[in-house]
Amino acid sequence: MDTRTYLPRFAAIALAGASFLAVTAAEAKEITIWCWDPNFNVAIMKEAGARYTKTHPDVTFNIVDFAKADVEQKLQTGLSSGTADALPDIVLIEDYGAQKYLQSFPGAFAPLSGTVDYSGFAPYKVEVMTLDGQVYGMPFDSGVTGLYYRKDYLEQAGFKPEDMQGITWDRFIEIGKQVEAKTGKKMMGLDPTDAGLVRIIMQSAGQWYFDKEGKTNITGNAALKASLETVGKIMAANIYKPAAGWADWVGTFTSGDVATVITGVWITGTVKAQPDQSGKWGVAPIPALSIDGATHASNLGGSSWYVLESSAEKAEAIDFLNEVYAKDVDFYQTILTDRGAVGSLLAARGGAAYGEADAFFGGEKVWQNFSDWLAKVPSVNYGVFTNEADTAVTAQLPALQQGTPVDDILKAIDAEVSAQVQ
Repeated sequence: MDTRTYLPRFAAIALAGASFLAVTAAEAKEITIWCWDPNFNVAIMKEAGARYTKTHPDVTFNIVDFAKADVEQKLQTGLSSGTADALPDIVLIEDYGAQKYLQSFPGAFAPLSGTVDYSGFAPYKVEVMTLDGQVYGMPFDSGVTGLYYRKDYLEQAGFKPEDMQGITWDRFIEIGKQVEAKTGKKMMGLDPTDAGLVRIIMQSAGQWYFDKEGKTNITGNAALKASLETVGKIMAANIYKPAAGWADWVGTFTSGDVATVITGVWITGTVKAQPDQSGKWGVAPIPALSIDGATHASNLGGSSWYVLESSAEKAEAIDFLNEVYAKDVDFYQTILTDRGAVGSLLAARGGAAYGEADAFFGGEKVWQNFSDWLAKVPSVNYGVFTNEADTAVTAQLPALQQGTPVDDILKAIDAEVSAQVQ
């Protein structure tokens, strides 16, 4: 062999190989995502990323797990500083805070209206991320609400499952009185320092702390007034077991001390974590108010994904969200089965996982029920100051418990919110 001719050829081949690797490396895309909760949001995003990488091997994912408060603080700091390098490509934002970010930082998030078919999602989730005719997020998990109830306790009190369907809040309270009289069990757990129940009831009637234009809607809000009156009636009837904080509230039903739980679908896994209670639970739509616009559907919590306009991988990030979260029905079956996540894509309701009977709930198709109610949740404008309004409501709950007239409470809430909004 003539090494004089071989070596240059070898070098040329090696150089070509290095060039190919350099091009491949240059084409590789890494999408950085910020979210919270390793057992829910993080795990679900890892599943989504794995699905996308199968058909897009040049795209990898860096999913960063922060505490929720840290995500919000880092996002706020990065947007305020205008330093794009400190921001991710995709970030998870709680629905209640979406409008605050969209309105406070115009141009910071990429509009997805031209890419995503939003007609396939629950309308109330799309409303949350819409500003000036543009839609900015990818709807994710729902906090659609339900009335979980102990069938054994209700039966002891003389009630059948059908007696829990389509009831009013006044009827709920009456049933609660009879349940306690017959079984000694309180109807529900209630944290007097948490306004979650007020929010559930208010949204079920299509109203919020702010109107469709984002203006404060407190003193003339019939749904908020009726919600406060309802919570006041529950307190006055003493059909609740007081709870101090989240863990204490969860303990009211995991211990078997109360007959019902009214909250978001995300609590299902916690309810099912008590194997000795299998077969004893049922799920019904939440009670409705007796006012115009009242429904049996509402929401508590939920988050969605947003792409940063400054992202170097913006096109890939948008395509990823669209391909998986807006089109992959099987993905939603997997995250429902593995994580108990009810997504906002309405087509997912036709999947096998949603149609399965759940032995824990006596063979009820609970996921199908929740997904049906999901489509009925009234759309509202969470506005920019939902957290501030919630704090104002929470501050008045002790006065409500003491019997202060609701009109006076509404005035106090309105004064506090108005001061915050200035």
